[in-house]
Amino acid sequence: MINENELRNVIGRNAYDSNGDKIGKVGHVFLDDETGQPEFATVNTGLFGTSETFVPIANASISGDQLNVPFTKDQIKDAPNVDADGGHLDQSEEARLYQHYGMSYSERSSDTGLPSGYDDDSNRDSTRNVHGTEGHDTSGPTTDDAMTRSEERLQVGTTSQEAGRARLRKYVTSETETATVPVTKERAVIETEAITDGNVGDALDGPAISEEEHEVVLREEQAVAEKVAEPVERVRLGKETVTENETVTEEVRKEHIEAEGDVTDRRGNL
Repeated sequence: MINENELRNVIGRNAYDSNGDKIGKVGHVFLDDETGQPEFATVNTGLFGTSETFVPIANASISGDQLNVPFTKDQIKDAPNVDADGGHLDQSEEARLYQHYGMSYSERSSDTGLPSGYDDDSNRDSTRNVHGTEGHDTSGPTTDDAMTRSEERLQVGTTSQEAGRARLRKYVTSETETATVPVTKERAVIETEAITDGNVGDALDGPAISEEEHEVVLREEQAVAEKVAEPVERVRLGKETVTENETVTEEVRKEHIEAEGDVTDRRGNL
């Protein structure tokens, strides 16, 4: 069982869930009024730790300066919103918390043998905040001589979330291309040549007077087009990181200590 002295090392430190995931910083510790044992702790949850959630710590453990609780992060974030007025939890609020965390409220006994949520004195509050009792503080033993003043510090961080998606898509378009190619054609022409000693034999070959036909095959080239697919470039989808400045504004709370009566204040400005 965790004692109050051990909790001095974890207030302001990080709490981790049953899976080892970080939940948030420990803000306050609530003690059982009768036994004085730590019963609840508040853990900062939500974006930038702006919410405080109550977690039972009877079965928690401490490892170094971190608090390990036997509950999941989602279970803790979904816990009932409890307002500890005056630094105390009443019995109905305790019962709501134990019911949410699946713990039997009536089976948790205090040193008196009674359930810790019940008492033979009906006028007492069941659980108190160690910061809510004068002179009872995690910074020292129970005393009426001193108390600790705390302030909330604005701790700004970043969280990564999906902002959008990009994809490469390839599609086909058609366009017209025009090219000029030279083509050759054969044409029939009539040529005459004089009779010479060299061709007189061919000229006298055949009948002297007759009808005759002579056919010549003419050829021509025609322009044809053939399409061939070939790679021209490669395109890939990459990512780059750019940094921008964003301003975050939050309200922070500060505790102030003032004295009443005939007291000389030797402090600086708090």
